[in-house]
Amino acid sequence: MRKVWHAWNRLSLVKQICIGLVIGIILALAVPSVAKTLTILGTLFVGALKAVAPVLVFFLVMAAIAQHKSGHKTNMKSILVLYLFGTFLAGLVAVIASFMFPVSLTLATASDDLTAPGGIAEVLKTLLTNIVDNPVSAIYNANYIGILAWAIVLGLALKSAPDTTKTMISNVSDAVTKIVTWVIKLAPFGIMGLVIESITTSGLDTLLGYGKLLAVLLGCMIFVALVVNPIIVFVCTRQNPYPLVFRCLRESGITAFFTRSSAANIPVNMNLCEKLGLNKDTYAVSIPLGATINMAGAAVTISVLTLAAVHTLDIPVDIPTAFILSVVAAVCACGASGVAGGSLLLIPLACSLFGIPDDMAMKVVGVGFIVGVLQDSCETALNSSTDALFTAAAEFRERRKKGQKIDIHKVG
Repeated sequence: MRKVWHAWNRLSLVKQICIGLVIGIILALAVPSVAKTLTILGTLFVGALKAVAPVLVFFLVMAAIAQHKSGHKTNMKSILVLYLFGTFLAGLVAVIASFMFPVSLTLATASDDLTAPGGIAEVLKTLLTNIVDNPVSAIYNANYIGILAWAIVLGLALKSAPDTTKTMISNVSDAVTKIVTWVIKLAPFGIMGLVIESITTSGLDTLLGYGKLLAVLLGCMIFVALVVNPIIVFVCTRQNPYPLVFRCLRESGITAFFTRSSAANIPVNMNLCEKLGLNKDTYAVSIPLGATINMAGAAVTISVLTLAAVHTLDIPVDIPTAFILSVVAAVCACGASGVAGGSLLLIPLACSLFGIPDDMAMKVVGVGFIVGVLQDSCETALNSSTDALFTAAAEFRERRKKGQKIDIHKVG
């Protein structure tokens, strides 16, 4: 057993996760009744990530702001531009793909307990309200906009504090970061439990009737991940972007695919940024912010399902309206995490552009929940991996402008 344990520890985390994934699939297919008892591993893993993430963000951001020196750039403006531009392009890709491969739906019955937001103003109001949330409530409810706001304000207030106080906050931040590394080491067992749960409870039979819809949805997300995002990274770095793209997909996307939570993946992304040698002052803010507003996958989901409803109802769409849909999808996607139900419940907002009534739009949401087994997993993987990707791209861009040598080929 000792030899097996040492051999296991010598493997990289990605290889360990792949082994856990394969074992989970085999157990779920071969002995599903026995395998179900292991789903607790997935529940515990996701629970641990969600528990540590708010505390990590709070102390990490507060320590970074308190110790930040004037004149030291953090690249946040560039990262914010990349987040918003990338989300818009994802929505645009989805609109174009939906016209190239129109999908008609067999509409599902909407759940009575779902309530869509009344408009974009309501989505933005929710986000602004979250900023002034009680700090304890923000941490308890994993309200990352509120957590960021309080951490930044407290960090600014502590800039004039004694060095001993700053050191204490930094030490707490380092301790929570250490806990995160312990949790991440359990990822192979957590992923094994999650994949067993997916196969034994959800299954894939119900997805067969929505094959074309899934093909358009997942095809758009893959295109954004492997074509659009690399082009953006190339413009920033002027180097082959794929080593960095594949590493972010491998170390962030795989975990996010199974946890299906951008918030739970925040510790994973921060760990990745640290291994990439990025500025801690930057990624301490950009990663939790990205988990809130960088939603390329959500923009794809909103655009594709909205246009599927349009094609189902034979509503004519002109080019200007399609372009406006891309913008609306991007704005809605940025507010997705602030609305219970995520991106799916923002579909009625986009449907309102075409005069589709709420009851019909909510039936489209019902379809979204049916295909959510794959749609939500891929959406989260794209969203979360892009947070780390754009954070790295912005920093490499600044290094290149300063004449510093960068070689992103080594990050693969």
